[in-house]
Amino acid sequence: MDATLSTLAVTGGFADPVLGSQAAFRRIMDGFARPGTIADLAGFVEAPGTLPPAAAGLLATLADGDAAVFLERGDARAEAWLAFQTGAAVVTDPAGAVFALLSEGSDPGGWNRFPIGTDRYPDRSATLILPVESLHGGPTLRLTGPGIATSATVAPCGLPAGFLAAREANRALFPQGHDLVLVCGPHLLALPRTTRIEER
Repeated sequence: MDATLSTLAVTGGFADPVLGSQAAFRRIMDGFARPGTIADLAGFVEAPGTLPPAAAGLLATLADGDAAVFLERGDARAEAWLAFQTGAAVVTDPAGAVFALLSEGSDPGGWNRFPIGTDRYPDRSATLILPVESLHGGPTLRLTGPGIATSATVAPCGLPAGFLAAREANRALFPQGHDLVLVCGPHLLALPRTTRIEER
């Protein structure tokens, strides 16, 4: 690692690794527990390169030496930062990913290359992180499922073609399947595998 990458890697992590990661963890878990709510991870970490702030916050909180990260869009600065801040391996083989940071507009047809877990160990699946143009202003989608009292609506802008069909096929795999997180800037919207997503 050259000097520039080394300098970038050691900066921008949690100012208070214990309290900061705990606070971020609570916001992330609340987002997963209540699909359709938007979690704000602003101010926790500041990553270099192509890492969206919310994705950086999520990975700094959840990735570790046992949870490898795949970057669909390679970036040496982001890789060095993740390796230093989390201890996680940045892998090039999708089959080894626990977290996969996709590129904006990523083709859902290729998401099946990431682990979906097994019936016995459904937790051995990858969590997909998808950057979008915005978490507001797009077509209205209706969410139902665990953690949602009746239904919730969201309107992310910039979802790739085939997104809804891919998520319905993923939901049918339960208990296997991918959990998905949409990110834009410092905000994230969690869509667990159990969440049904329909056009309103």
